[in-house]
Amino acid sequence: MNAPVQPNIVLEAQHLARHYSLKRGMFGEPATVRALSEASFKLATGKTLAVVGESGCGKSTLARLVTMIEPPTAGELIIDGKPVHHNDVPSHELRRTVQIVFQDPYGSLNPRQKVGTILEEPLRLNTSLSAAERQAKARAMMERVGLRPEHYDRYPHMFSGGQRQRIAIARSLMLNPKILVLDEPVSALDVSIQAQVLNLLMDLQQEFGLAYLFISHDLSVVRHIADEVMVMYLGRPVEFGTADEIFNTPRHPYTRALLSATPTTEPEKRRERIRLTGELPSPLHPPKGCAFHPRCPFAYEPCDVDQPKLLKAPGGNADVACFAVQGELL
Repeated sequence: MNAPVQPNIVLEAQHLARHYSLKRGMFGEPATVRALSEASFKLATGKTLAVVGESGCGKSTLARLVTMIEPPTAGELIIDGKPVHHNDVPSHELRRTVQIVFQDPYGSLNPRQKVGTILEEPLRLNTSLSAAERQAKARAMMERVGLRPEHYDRYPHMFSGGQRQRIAIARSLMLNPKILVLDEPVSALDVSIQAQVLNLLMDLQQEFGLAYLFISHDLSVVRHIADEVMVMYLGRPVEFGTADEIFNTPRHPYTRALLSATPTTEPEKRRERIRLTGELPSPLHPPKGCAFHPRCPFAYEPCDVDQPKLLKAPGGNADVACFAVQGELL
């Protein structure tokens, strides 16, 4: 009997954290914003990990760490088997392994450059290819993402939002990365165009064996593209599991509330709306204990004292940071 094939892990985060120091006014005491804490996960070739949560939960901070735009305050990041050390400048080769597609395709494209120049620029800066080779590769990638040959000499403002996002995706693939960080890649697009771009991303993933870190607040989109889901609240993961587990048997009260607010056209999947009271706390003054306890209908004695750890939930395979779930009260 053959042994099961082990997945090829291309990205691993171990207890990643990112803190920012702020000074309040000229004579104010310095304060620390804990934008991200205790984020741990693995991502394999050909798989998609979705990171979801409200604005301010740490999704975009995580994207900046994974793309090496910023170093982590603590924890370890391993990309393609190579640790990214806090004090070292990542090598060009390591940076080429991870590319990012931003939410706003127009804002991420230079309006003064033609599409051909935009696509060739990563090759010009990072490879020794000739001008003819760069142009041939750029045109081939344009065709692969559904752009026409005549688009090569046009400027970004001449395209629709969906076409501009295709240009941004094509640019991200020019250096043959292994990991794409997709930061809300379809939220700025019309609903009719979102499905086209998502289908393109799934086709490209299958063709090139890409690993996706998919950041989104839209759970209806995440349901169709994710293999695993990490739910975050105020900078911390609160639930982690397969997409099937998260969407079919959510355990954390926050995950349940998020899913209950997600519209669906399938009556059997509709949930009774769970309305959270109170506002999202400030990361400058997070609540003591579990950050979610001031808004949680199931909070009890330990919740306002201790921070729950992300542990395997009883009766399931998902990891959940919740005392009520771990004590089998929920």
